[in-house]
Amino acid sequence: MPSFHEIISEVSTITTDDRWKTFFLIGAGMDCSGNAARCPDTMKLLKEVPGIVTAFFSILAPGKHIPAHRGAYNGVLRLHLGLLVPEPREQCRIRIGERICTWQEGKALIFDDTFNHEVWNDTDGWRVVLFIDFARPLRQPWHWLNQLLIGLGPLAPFLREAGRKQKRWEKMFYSTKK
Repeated sequence: MPSFHEIISEVSTITTDDRWKTFFLIGAGMDCSGNAARCPDTMKLLKEVPGIVTAFFSILAPGKHIPAHRGAYNGVLRLHLGLLVPEPREQCRIRIGERICTWQEGKALIFDDTFNHEVWNDTDGWRVVLFIDFARPLRQPWHWLNQLLIGLGPLAPFLREAGRKQKRWEKMFYSTKK
């Protein structure tokens, strides 16, 4: 699987190693159909998420630290659904603002990623979450404006580049599978 920064170049400001992997299912301006076809049950559930913008499996290697960073746009909220959370759980954590949270398998953690946050996996196991960005619920006319801005996202050059990289990765990966 590709490292996150291999798909979205801007992620290289916080990581450049191969210890944070992604498996994109939905991305603004991205064709993830090869991956999505391999996860039909997950895709069926994702179609029920209102305002979904992005969805992928986020996989952190043992010992991986993602330094403090923040998202650029508060019109979306982030959801992490714990799928594989190694023990001891308190050693696999995320700091959001001043609050430290841990993941639990089968439980969702929702936060505003424009708050400063960082992640640690100080265990010997792999951490896997289903990472979902969805439109922040807002009253009108802000909902309409937010939808407009989100809809323009795929036109952003860095997302267009990410879409090309994702397609290239899928083509290479699935052409080697028999």
